[in-house]
Amino acid sequence: MNAIDKYMKERLSAVIRTDDSEYSLQIAQALIAGGVSIIEITVEDPKMYSVVKTLCDTTDAMIVAGGVITARQANEVIKAGAKAIVSPIFQPNLVRLCQAKKIPVITTATTPNEAYQAWKARVPLIKIFPSQQMGGPVYIQDLLRPMPFLNIIATGNVMLEDMAEYLKAGAVAVTIGRDFWQNSTMEEITTKARAAVSSVKTLN
Repeated sequence: MNAIDKYMKERLSAVIRTDDSEYSLQIAQALIAGGVSIIEITVEDPKMYSVVKTLCDTTDAMIVAGGVITARQANEVIKAGAKAIVSPIFQPNLVRLCQAKKIPVITTATTPNEAYQAWKARVPLIKIFPSQQMGGPVYIQDLLRPMPFLNIIATGNVMLEDMAEYLKAGAVAVTIGRDFWQNSTMEEITTKARAAVSSVKTLN
């Protein structure tokens, strides 16, 4: 199963953004233990390349690299084994690089025009960020009404308790960040992950 199909099937991913590589690794392992099978590691800090590689080498989860803006970052995470690249922007050169290397790329949009431009560039999944601040599930509905062909991932302060509403609004998937792991023990992270995975399965 390729990365895009995996997102469409699982409908849930977790994003980890910290400046502590060991902590990121522990969070990822706790989430995977709870059944989350798509883990996004942000790589603004180059030391996170090793986290991507370690997880790719030691788990069955699909590891994707987030926060990718430059070609250098893209090449490093591809070398580390990332199965997809997530960018916080729509950067045509980055999209073309990923397409040439045959690695799925997911770009980010805020406005309808940005989302449409990404779709025109054949980006298969488009993250809408910051979803919560833009209006939550209602914004997703409004965005999709004139453009139902968009495959949208809702992200940006999306809470676990609101996850189902985003999916019912038309998002093909949600990405949950700090609500999974902030101020939580590893055991609590695993428990929350298990509950979230079970909740999504009831919607499929």
